[in-house]
Amino acid sequence: MTTKLTIEYDGSGFAGWARQPGKRTVQEELERVLQRILGERGHDKEPLRLTVAGRTDSGVHAWGQVASYEHEALDPLRMNGMLPDDVAVLACEPAPVGFDARRDALSRTYCYRVLARRTRSVFERGRSFWWTGPLERELLGQCAALLPGRHDFTAFTPSETEHSWFHCQVTRAEWIDRGELLEFWIEADMFLRHMNRVLVGTMLEVAGGRRPLHEFAQLLEGRPRGLAGNTAPAHGLALASVAYGDG
Repeated sequence: MTTKLTIEYDGSGFAGWARQPGKRTVQEELERVLQRILGERGHDKEPLRLTVAGRTDSGVHAWGQVASYEHEALDPLRMNGMLPDDVAVLACEPAPVGFDARRDALSRTYCYRVLARRTRSVFERGRSFWWTGPLERELLGQCAALLPGRHDFTAFTPSETEHSWFHCQVTRAEWIDRGELLEFWIEADMFLRHMNRVLVGTMLEVAGGRRPLHEFAQLLEGRPRGLAGNTAPAHGLALASVAYGDG
């Protein structure tokens, strides 16, 4: 029996999704609760392990993370009653046999939020990147317009990496202007480590007049990491949703 979980979490207090020795992670919190409930029902013969659609880094949030496991579906209310306040199960439902949250995902959508104003915000603290420098919003849009299609994102991931393939197919990339709050939305078949945060950091350099637009375009041809911009802070990023063939 395969189950699909849809989850949201505030990444501020986690060292990312994946289990790490001596660190608090989302995976560990969820597996602890699942094992406790399923163990009470006599299904404790072997440890339960979650497969996740996207392994978010330390400090990154999720609005619609998806995970799967091989056991029965549970009542989200019961699970949430045992989970800490910074992680919640939105849905827990039976899935087709063999469903794999990572392998079966067609695309993932992320949102990065930038607060563009001179004064800080109490309510956006830990939710958006506070940007006080110059910002040409039209240039942000022009940068985003270059992203759809298949590109080599070597410049937008750390040089020391486990990735062996750096080409991603981007199906959507746009900046949405909400006044003082700017949102960068991007959907792709796969993402490299820190890719979205380096993209945002580099686009902000273009919009701030620190590098020309044509240089950003050249980075999409597989240039070295050192030629791209700084990595934007993790707290502005959230995994918004994951798309599957069933819609």
